[in-house]
This record gives sequence, C-alpha cells and structure tokens, in this order.
Amino acid sequence: MLNAHYLALRIISVRRALSLLFKRLADERPAAEIIHVEGGKYVSYDFADWAELSTFRAQFELERYDWIRTVRSPIAAPKIIRVLSYSRMPRHQIKFNRRNLFARDENTCQYCGRKFHTKDLSLDHVIPRSRGGSNTWENIVCACLRCNVHKGGRTPDEAHMHLVRRPAKPARHPMLHVKLSDTRYASWKHFVNAAYWDVELT
Repeated sequence: MLNAHYLALRIISVRRALSLLFKRLADERPAAEIIHVEGGKYVSYDFADWAELSTFRAQFELERYDWIRTVRSPIAAPKIIRVLSYSRMPRHQIKFNRRNLFARDENTCQYCGRKFHTKDLSLDHVIPRSRGGSNTWENIVCACLRCNVHKGGRTPDEAHMHLVRRPAKPARHPMLHVKLSDTRYASWKHFVNAAYWDVELT
C-alpha cells in the first residue's frame, strides 16, 4: 500500500485492499486507487475499470496474476494500491514475531545451513534464557529440530556449533524479500526502495 505521495506504507491483505477501494469519502471521491505497471509505466485505475480490465486478462494473461473469484467474473488481485487521503511519511517499524523471524532467516537453520519447511523449524535463543538471553532480533534464530535438540541449553561455543550468520534486526520488512523474489510482485521494487531511502530516521 502506498500513501498519496507514492511512498510505501505497509503490506496489507487483498481483503483489506478491496475494502479501501470500495470506501468512499464525504465528497464521493474514491479513498484509494489501483496502481499497475504497464510497459514500464505506472497507470492508475479505479475499481470499476480494473474489474473490466480483469475480464480481458483472465482470457490472455491468467498465469500472471492471483485471482479473486466473484459471481460475475474473476478479478485480478491488485498488487499495489494508493491511499489518496493519507500523506504521512511511513514509519519504518518491523514487528518482532515468528513469521518475520522465519522470513528473515529464509526458513534456513542457522546452525546447519539447511532449508526446511516451517513445521520442521523451531526458534532458538542463541544465548539461552536460563543464561539471561533476551527475546530480541539479535538473540533468536531459526533452528531445525535436530540442531535445537543438540544445542540444548548451551551456547553455540559450548555445543561446538557455529551460526551461519549473525542475527540482526532486518533493515526492511522480511516478507518483502520473499515477495520480491516472485516475478508477480516485481512492481513493488521501485516503491520499496524509495521508502527505504526516503523514510525519516528517528
């Protein structure tokens, strides 16, 4: 989602994006619009025009989009929306949660270096909580079940294990790395980079 000045604010769900597109202000102007990349240029659409265009794309460009099934016809899920009534600069905040930790470490065990399905990974305190280790970006890493059991309540040095990389708070939202690796979300790159460089530091 972008603000009125085309600066990236946050990642939102398709459901939230659609609710913003339908929302109306007091003067009956739309609260948001869809931004789409066409021929290297950014073009804006209101919801009605986007729905009409989706009918054509469903016939010829089906694999390029995620689709929302409706009673009348499928609608291409918008990748970028711009909120017309919001102009504040985005705050660069990243939630400290399990999803973002897994995304930061790319579902890779930080001890053996192998990639696993989420269900086969756990979170490990580099410095165990029993030793005063904290719940911070710098002290929690993804670990496969085998490595986590082997390490137990020891430090990596005590367990003769080495971290693949030193854990740190991500410079930008970890899920962006996952999304930007998918060609369907390539249109995000320009706006994400702009938000990274232009956001006010506090």
